[in-house]
Amino acid sequence: MRTFKKLNLLFLLIFCYSTLCWAQKSQSWLTFFEKTGGMRTSEYKESVKYWKRLADSSSMISYSSFGKSEKGKDLPLLILDRDGYSTPEEIKQSGKVVVLVQAAIHAGETCGKDAGVLLFRDFFKGNLKSSMLKNVSVIYIPIFNVDGFERFGEYNRINQNGPKEMGWRANAQNLNLNRDYLKAESSELKSWHKLFNTFQPDFFIDCHSTDGADYQYVATYAMEVFGDLDAGLVSWQKNNFIPYLERKMGENEFPIFPYVSFRNWHDPRSGLYSEVGSSMLSQAYTANVNRPGLLVETHMLKPYRQRVDATYQIILEAIRYLNSNNRKYKKLIKSADVNSANLMALPLTYRLSKNDSVMVKFKGVDYDVSKSDLTGGDWFVYHTKRKRTYKLPYFNKNIPDKVVKLPKAYIVPAQWKKVIDLLSVHGIRMNTLNSDTTISVELYRIKDPKWGSAPFEGHIPLKSFDIEKDVAQRTYSKGSVVIPTNQAKIRIIANLLEPEGDGSLLFWGYFNSIFEQKEYGESYVIEPLARKMLKENPKLKEEFELKKKNDKDFANNTWSQINWFYAHSKYWDKEKDLYPIGRLPRTKISNP
Repeated sequence: MRTFKKLNLLFLLIFCYSTLCWAQKSQSWLTFFEKTGGMRTSEYKESVKYWKRLADSSSMISYSSFGKSEKGKDLPLLILDRDGYSTPEEIKQSGKVVVLVQAAIHAGETCGKDAGVLLFRDFFKGNLKSSMLKNVSVIYIPIFNVDGFERFGEYNRINQNGPKEMGWRANAQNLNLNRDYLKAESSELKSWHKLFNTFQPDFFIDCHSTDGADYQYVATYAMEVFGDLDAGLVSWQKNNFIPYLERKMGENEFPIFPYVSFRNWHDPRSGLYSEVGSSMLSQAYTANVNRPGLLVETHMLKPYRQRVDATYQIILEAIRYLNSNNRKYKKLIKSADVNSANLMALPLTYRLSKNDSVMVKFKGVDYDVSKSDLTGGDWFVYHTKRKRTYKLPYFNKNIPDKVVKLPKAYIVPAQWKKVIDLLSVHGIRMNTLNSDTTISVELYRIKDPKWGSAPFEGHIPLKSFDIEKDVAQRTYSKGSVVIPTNQAKIRIIANLLEPEGDGSLLFWGYFNSIFEQKEYGESYVIEPLARKMLKENPKLKEEFELKKKNDKDFANNTWSQINWFYAHSKYWDKEKDLYPIGRLPRTKISNP
């Protein structure tokens, strides 16, 4: 009997020890976010340790870096693939839908960082079935803005309800990386483009948290569905993917709504609007290369745990849908690439119709507006617990504004090497001239340029200008590049190289030097020359007198008048204000 009791005690001890070991092992995979009850996110170094351990323990997960930050920090990359594929060649050969998910491009907005890692962990632990990955590979950037994230602290997001500490919005150069997709000046975006062009993802998700008014939705979203990309992809988003996502998120008690923009900021009663996204932004950039982008915007006033859970669910539902509809989706993006390469004209900008709207139900909260006795401005007070559904006008009809007829090709002179290098970063197909070539091209001359009064993303942007068009014979030296327009990335090419493109290189100031006058005429030379010019051309005198009459600053500035005559003389620099990018016409040139 005594022996039997000893055996029972031994079995009990073994059982308890095994249970304790299992519990400890299970606990070891809890993330820092979970251990802190959804209140905090882990710092960069601790996060990397967890990601590496996860990759070392799972045949489905691999960890690497895809580049360096401005401070030289590794940009982390995790890949989730059921078959253990981790190279671009393996993944592309498998024929799977490649989903690129990124988080913390604004490093204070960390929902995607914690949600994505939870998702990877749950696939590894078997909490999520690997069958959902049969036709999908996931490439995941958990912290894109590493330098901003390293600026870790409690006071980086004044409007945001958790986590307790977070990163900073901008990178180490104080650039907003989500304004850098076109100009790609940061180390981070150069690395991103290399990753994007190497893996060639089919679908993109960018995870954020939004500022703004209070309302009931834990998460909102944005996709390019307003006509600025291939019609087939617009239809797929509007009629297939978005209805599925909205339905599934509602079933999971996370109703979602299009990204919230009020016609009068903070004021829901003023109505809502949605515009075509600028291609300098992440989800609009990928859409413009025929890869739909889903912008996830959790609501900063909601508890952090809710925001992470909503982000997790959105990513999961996107994976689930693409896994089940992979063949049809792959055909759609292939068709979109072909259609883009055959475009003859392209809208560069859109304007929002002020007259066309639809009425929608918006899950908001009650709020009061009063005049502040401190600032004199409107003071909005939201009553979060008093939920209210508003019926609001929603303005989302976007009309093409500036439309360009596409040339057969663009040509960039060899001396504009910075521009050529940037086109290479985007993976744009180019042909390099092997010898000096004289050719007839269409050219733009920029008139009446006006710059902004303050810096924007490290530049003083060119805000407004007029354009004159001309055709001329130009000699392009060896090393100049010809960019055919019959390629899938034509929307990016046009937005970069057309002066009126959305986020064009002219806008960013890449060609500011063309506006600089380098030679000047002295008064002792111009005075006699001006009299000779007026004598030979009486209409010039009328023009001169009219300008003095209508422009008081000109009339009172001797130097401006001297320079005006110089500008009308044969000595004037004919290259000044001439935009250097040539357009090769379709009709006159058979094979650029």
